[in-house]
Amino acid sequence: MTFQWPGMLWLLALIPVLVAAYLLAGRRRARIVRRHAAFADVKDAQGRGPGFRRHAPPLLFVLGVTVGILALSRPSLTITLPANRGTVILSIDVSGSMRARDIVPNRMEAVKDAARSFVNGEPRGVRIGIVAFSGSAFLVQPPTTDKSQVLEGIDRLRPQMFTAIGSGLIAALDALFPNLAENETGSADAPLVSTPDQETPAVAPGSDKSAAIVLLSDGQSNQGPDPLDAAEQAANLGVRVFTVGVGTKGGAMVGFEGFSFHAILDETTLRKIALITGGSYFKASSAGELRSIYTSLGSRLELEKSHTEITALLAAVAFALLLVMALLSLAWFNRVL
Repeated sequence: MTFQWPGMLWLLALIPVLVAAYLLAGRRRARIVRRHAAFADVKDAQGRGPGFRRHAPPLLFVLGVTVGILALSRPSLTITLPANRGTVILSIDVSGSMRARDIVPNRMEAVKDAARSFVNGEPRGVRIGIVAFSGSAFLVQPPTTDKSQVLEGIDRLRPQMFTAIGSGLIAALDALFPNLAENETGSADAPLVSTPDQETPAVAPGSDKSAAIVLLSDGQSNQGPDPLDAAEQAANLGVRVFTVGVGTKGGAMVGFEGFSFHAILDETTLRKIALITGGSYFKASSAGELRSIYTSLGSRLELEKSHTEITALLAAVAFALLLVMALLSLAWFNRVL
């Protein structure tokens, strides 16, 4: 806990004074009773006294004053809360290997189903965009808080030829930072920052908690820029990239537009991308695993640490303690304190 006005904490020195004053008053009352035997006889005739009830209102008063002083100091706590803002780009591999049926019904449909669950589970304030990449990459849906538009973009995804993971990353960065993209035609193969005289200052990898990329691929990059170079660009912008590898351990044979090939997942590259950018890598070998991964991703992306002032909360607690003190004192002793 931190305090914006720590000087007010000196008022806590009044608490021992209040406690000492109450104890002295109690001792003085006891001495008076002992001096006057008649008072003692009356006390014995009345039976058992109020006991702990006599001390409850003063105790509540001291607690209320203590909490009130803490409230005056304007305390703040660092709390992990669900984020209700930010932007997430889903960069999805739509290469021909996504037709493989080693994941039921096939990789493409399993990915789309899991992506829908991810979108539906995100907070309302989060902007979500869709990038699709095969031999090149393109923005399917610009970042928006309208989930219906994002879901429609997912429905439009269709398998194409080749795999360009680097292009998928750069297109996602362009969607996050459109003002930094040098290529106004929207080509994802152009570096986000490429000229020495117009470099973007690098920040710590993963430091931008308001933006993230979820990159999903089932194959090896065979087109476009180097994926690790693209990952360095994301890291320099502080953007975390969470990578998801789709497919079984042995890969799968895929037939596409008259061609037949063996699709093998390049886990090494996906792990390095996540490591460079401060993200995490996940492996999905079934539709169930894929859905659980997206659920895990949702919780990772939603939670963020927030420095929250709790002055109002403590003030309400102090008021409640003093109110209870007054009510109990009136009910038991017909006086406020």
